[in-house]
Amino acid sequence: MPRNHSGDEGGTGLWMKTSQHYGMKDVEAGRGTMNSARTVDSLLSAPGSTGAGDSENQRRKQGARLSLLGKPLTYSAQSGRRNARYRKLQNYLYNVLERPRTWAFVYHAFFHYGSAMLFSQISLLTFSVFPTILVCVFVLQEFVMIVVFGLEYIIRIWSAGCCCRYRGWQGRLRFARKPFCVIDIIVLIASIAVVSAGSQGNIFATSALRSLRFLQILRMVRMDRRGGTWKLLGSVVYAHSKELVTAWYIGFLVLIFSSFLVYLVEKEFNKQFATYADALWWGTITLTTIGYGDKTPQTWTGRLLSAGFALLGISFFALPAGILGSGFALKVQEQHRQKHFEKRRNPAASLIQVSSSYLKISISQTFRTQHILLH
Repeated sequence: MPRNHSGDEGGTGLWMKTSQHYGMKDVEAGRGTMNSARTVDSLLSAPGSTGAGDSENQRRKQGARLSLLGKPLTYSAQSGRRNARYRKLQNYLYNVLERPRTWAFVYHAFFHYGSAMLFSQISLLTFSVFPTILVCVFVLQEFVMIVVFGLEYIIRIWSAGCCCRYRGWQGRLRFARKPFCVIDIIVLIASIAVVSAGSQGNIFATSALRSLRFLQILRMVRMDRRGGTWKLLGSVVYAHSKELVTAWYIGFLVLIFSSFLVYLVEKEFNKQFATYADALWWGTITLTTIGYGDKTPQTWTGRLLSAGFALLGISFFALPAGILGSGFALKVQEQHRQKHFEKRRNPAASLIQVSSSYLKISISQTFRTQHILLH
């Protein structure tokens, strides 16, 4: 005989546990009763309810993160917030240095200005006579730029950890092996050597320091860190590689034959064409339209050959410039089309989603109408 909530026999109601009041409700009779927290605890602590408690604990363990040994991991709220701030700062600095947008261009403009100033400084310090006070100013400026670039290099290596492939010391080492990072460390070492030598009074005294100083020109290479210029040039050359190879091949053949024929005609009458290497030098300078004028044919036969081969060779030597120019123009148009396509893609996707939803709704309403009419 089923029992009612009070424990008496004879009750016929169906008892259910409600989610709002932790009580038992008689569905058929419509009577609701409330159990106290003590009653619920006593029911949970009863021998028959141990299975429910175990299942609850298992569900909690399944929802928690487990270690390698299968034990649940516990995290404090403070450490979680600290870790979130750490990751946020790391991502922010990485985007500023590697993917600049909005005001981050101000820092990169300052960097370009500093690189241009150092390049002009290198040009000025090649003069033999230079005021001592300006040398001190240049050394101080170099020291400031070393500090700035050194901090940037350290922050760049640290912030690269936000990417999965650059996490850990092995990932940071992989990031440091990138070409632009290698250029950064080479320039930093060269700058430190130059400044340390200048602080001792023997600024650019030796030939080794003079040659080491010009390594700082590599700073101009790293102005385009993302390599967009080189990627664009490589894509244009790759797209028009067949045309470029054809033009260079024909131009090379014209250079070889013209130099050889002029050498055969001029070698006995002109000391400037004593060897075939002299003739190749003349042919290169002539066909590239530079024309130094240090070597010129003196016989009429040589002059006629020079004029004919010049008209033929210049046309092929000038072809690569036109091919590259048209390739750049086509690439820029393609990039503009790609930008317009990306702008239109999201509205088009939204329109497709709305139209498909409307079609589903109209089809369902049509079926409902037919069902109502049939019945």
